[in-house]
Amino acid sequence: MNGTIQNRDAFLSKIAGRLGREKVTGVERPKWSFNPQDAVLKEADADELLEALKTQCTKIHTDLVVTNADNLTETLKEIVAQYGGGPVVTWKDDRYRQFGLTPLFKEIWPKEKVEVYEWDFSEERRNIDYAEHANIGITVSEITLAESGTAVLFSSKDHGRTVSFLPAASIILIPKSTLVPRMTQAARIIRERVNSGQLAPSCINFITGPSNSADIEMNLVVGVHGPVKAAYIVIEDL
Repeated sequence: MNGTIQNRDAFLSKIAGRLGREKVTGVERPKWSFNPQDAVLKEADADELLEALKTQCTKIHTDLVVTNADNLTETLKEIVAQYGGGPVVTWKDDRYRQFGLTPLFKEIWPKEKVEVYEWDFSEERRNIDYAEHANIGITVSEITLAESGTAVLFSSKDHGRTVSFLPAASIILIPKSTLVPRMTQAARIIRERVNSGQLAPSCINFITGPSNSADIEMNLVVGVHGPVKAAYIVIEDL
């Protein structure tokens, strides 16, 4: 729905008057003298960012496996088996084909009686119901923050949010090229996408391992309101 804003200028002018200034008509981004956020892992190359990610994953209860395109299918099969097998739910995403996973999803797993469901935006409620009873959801990270061990997922009509948080376990595929130091770089990348006119995601999810919560005593409880297990598969040669 498109609404109508009424009396906006009069309202803002009144507030500005009470503050003793003119109404602001534009906002200029401040130029800070110091930007300490840019110093974190500033000189790190892709291999060093990967090592930082590995270290962080040991702290956030997340399994991390490094593989390449040739071995990705077998690696994914092994992790899915370790997590209890299917049902599996995936996005509708051409990158799975680029990763060489189409035979696994369409032929190998069905022959092995592993149920695989691909997100279909036209099915609406059925997608959510399937994700809810699926054992494993498989998604792809757009940007990966080495400092915090965070995968950034962009939602769209083909990338349902429930694929990453309703199944019992979450497996996130991470092209090594998506590694950046921290949130600072992720925010810039997203801003550049929006400024360049690219379609903004309907939702941006920052996922740091399995769901967890800590009380005031900082006793960590894993698997509170989402996946109990999480694995990152870093793909090196894409």
